[in-house]
Amino acid sequence: MTELSEPPYLRIAADIRRRIATGELAPGDRVPSTRRLAQDWGVALATATKALTTLRLEGAVEARPRIGTVVARPPQLPRPSPSPTAAARPPAGSPVRDQELSQERIVRAAIEIADAEGLAALSMRGVAARLGVAAMSPYRYVSSKDDLIALMADTAYGEAVHPAVPPAGWRARLEMGAEALWQVCRRHPWIAHIGPLGRPLVLPNLMAHGEWLLSALEGHGLDATTMFDVHLLIYSHVQGLAVHLERELQAQAATGLTDEEWMARQEASLRTIVASGRYPAVTRTLTGFPNGDYDLDLDALFRLGLRALLDGIAHIVEG
Repeated sequence: MTELSEPPYLRIAADIRRRIATGELAPGDRVPSTRRLAQDWGVALATATKALTTLRLEGAVEARPRIGTVVARPPQLPRPSPSPTAAARPPAGSPVRDQELSQERIVRAAIEIADAEGLAALSMRGVAARLGVAAMSPYRYVSSKDDLIALMADTAYGEAVHPAVPPAGWRARLEMGAEALWQVCRRHPWIAHIGPLGRPLVLPNLMAHGEWLLSALEGHGLDATTMFDVHLLIYSHVQGLAVHLERELQAQAATGLTDEEWMARQEASLRTIVASGRYPAVTRTLTGFPNGDYDLDLDALFRLGLRALLDGIAHIVEG
């Protein structure tokens, strides 16, 4: 078989293998995302996903949440296909026979794709390629991509379990509930991009978070509207900051630059602004950072905002 007669996904996989073999891509280096591969090779996202899945099954690359697909450490030989006597739940990335397929496996595979590549890279065909099954097989268990995303979100929200005995005080309970939601977004950055406030997701595990927050506000003389508004404010604070987790992944995939590298390219523009004298408060702030640089820490920003939000809520609950 000549190179040109090979399926596109095999040519993509071969090119990445070559780059790994020559040292162009070292262990731990991020390989191009499915979106970048689709753009560079002029193929569909499902084809790019199949190429990365092929390499993943060989052990040449591995998916890392919030990072993407990277060269495996250390490089491994191709893995054999699982035997019919394999365990009911195969290792992550192992092919699944159609008769072994289930809704849970489909959802988990979809979450792995979204965690590593972003929600934009998710497709039913891509999930099928990752599982090594026919393209239409997932539709026997999930009717559409929208239904799949809802199942993914419910599964992700279900990972945060609140303690059976809540902490004392409304503030401690709200803080714990917000932290649980934030950690879900940390593990699954894509989740902040679904379910706008005007079109809430009706999911059992998301309702459990609402139950935790609302029950913390009961017994303080608040009317139902105020209680629900406070609950939405906390949820929106989490979601509003969490959208930047996914956006950073998208920006890095699109530009090939880390946030530090991107900021380095803005230095000339910042120097021009500082030298202009038109923005004295901005200038004083930019030149007042320790070590001369601002280190964006979304975790710290989340907790600072939550503390300020809870201080304001205290005037409502206790006033």
